[in-house]
Amino acid sequence: MKVVVTGQPFDPWQQVQTRQIDGLKGDAAGFGATAVFVGTMRDFNEGDAVQGMFLEHYPGMTERYLEKISVEAAARWELVDTLIVHRVGELQPADPIVLVAVWSAHRKEAFEACRWLMEELKSSAPFWKKEQLKDGSRWVEHNTTG
Repeated sequence: MKVVVTGQPFDPWQQVQTRQIDGLKGDAAGFGATAVFVGTMRDFNEGDAVQGMFLEHYPGMTERYLEKISVEAAARWELVDTLIVHRVGELQPADPIVLVAVWSAHRKEAFEACRWLMEELKSSAPFWKKEQLKDGSRWVEHNTTG
């Protein structure tokens, strides 16, 4: 289980490959499925064009929450490993914001745990978004569903 909150751009596919090679080396035969979700910044929201976004978080609290849901997922499903990487700070449209990856022996557990982790993260993790619009900025009050 690994959680990273970073202010730096990241390549989600490199993160998955690195974790699979370095983090799971001893468990190479222990997983038959990898489920991956990558969320990127959209250039629209609530009918408006979005030019950029600033994503804030509560350091320490955010990481603890992401670790907590990772542990909970491992208790609910038979998982080999999980990886959550979340970006904070200044973002531009198409930038990767979040990566959730789950390794399991079977696809059902991997898919279910990946979706559950993403939904928990999206609905409850302490992140706040401020969108930059053409004529100013606004805080995002509600997350999109599903």
